[in-house]
Amino acid sequence: MSDSDGMDDLVDGGLRQSLMIGSRIAETLARRRQESQRQEEHAATQAAYEANARLTAERSAARAALAPVTKDQWWDKAQPRDIATAFTTAEAWKNHDPAALAAAEKIRQEVLNRYGIDTRDAATNAASLEAGIQNAATDSTRQDALARSQEETRAAVAEHEKAMSLLAAASIEDLRAQAAVLAPEMERHQVPVEYLANPELATAMQIAHAAKTPAAIEAADATVKERLYLIGKDGINGPDIDQLRKETAENVNGAVNEHFEDPGFVQAAKEMHETKLLAEAGFTGSERVPMEQRYEQAEKEFFTRMESVGREIEDRVSGNDSNRLTDQGLKAESASAAGYGSAEHLVKFAGSLENTGANEAQIRGRLVAARSEGTHPTVAISGKAATKARKYRTGPSVGADRGKGGLSR
Repeated sequence: MSDSDGMDDLVDGGLRQSLMIGSRIAETLARRRQESQRQEEHAATQAAYEANARLTAERSAARAALAPVTKDQWWDKAQPRDIATAFTTAEAWKNHDPAALAAAEKIRQEVLNRYGIDTRDAATNAASLEAGIQNAATDSTRQDALARSQEETRAAVAEHEKAMSLLAAASIEDLRAQAAVLAPEMERHQVPVEYLANPELATAMQIAHAAKTPAAIEAADATVKERLYLIGKDGINGPDIDQLRKETAENVNGAVNEHFEDPGFVQAAKEMHETKLLAEAGFTGSERVPMEQRYEQAEKEFFTRMESVGREIEDRVSGNDSNRLTDQGLKAESASAAGYGSAEHLVKFAGSLENTGANEAQIRGRLVAARSEGTHPTVAISGKAATKARKYRTGPSVGADRGKGGLSR
């Protein structure tokens, strides 16, 4: 009996030991799986952060490289290779950054005016552009220019990459120097140094730094707060063209990709986007220009630009003279300045637009633009009459109220 009892204890002890060992192994495996999952999540987060930081740095460097293109002095001294390099950078970023789009349009106008070359030609690339400019500038080298420019373009690609990294480093130094001057304002508003890469914020900070009177300081501080809020929403470089295109497509019918090839339309879309964000966040604007007035002005400019670019696209496609108005709604709107903006005029105008086949959103947008203007457009442009003074409301409901008849849903 005692031998049997000892065997049972031994078996029980072995089972307990086996269970403990199995439990520890399972616990160790579970900890390893959790650690592996944490490492994978950390690696994915780090990769996304690095990719975003790299894209932001490249976009800022591209902006810095294209900044001289807007100055006439640069064009007076620019060599063919310089123009070709700027053209390559602008073409690479124009579908993503408003500043690059504006630079691409400036390059197109200058190259067309100075050398008779249209950069919109499908065959135009950096090599052919450089060769064309070289040929136009020096007829004596016309035969060898293409071969030489192709070789030089290959070398220019490597130089361009090096220049971009140097520009990024120089940009950082410029920001540090600017931050040293604006240190009191940056500390007061808790502005990181890298935020000064946003030109609107940098200008607002300089105005705040130079402000002396309480009223000027208050107005400058309000502008700084607005810019900081917008950076928090859109980043240092602001909304890119893809974002503006998507937002416009979701809220407005009739805007097509060709609209976003016009720098003026893109700027109007950006102003509309930013003003809407500020209005919805409860910013009230200033005493001179309340937020609702700013919203109405931005909305009016957006629809005016949209209409102007749309008419230009239609004329180009159809081959009509740009001065002919084929849209019945436009004829009804421009038929007479008498009673412009009245309730009767708006009812007739809406009816004429319905007859053209326009959808509800397009009609609503046109009516908002007409309603926000106190005088007939032809009279306002000629300066023969001033827009009526109007009363405006401010506050967080501005964006929602205007959205019923304008850009936002």
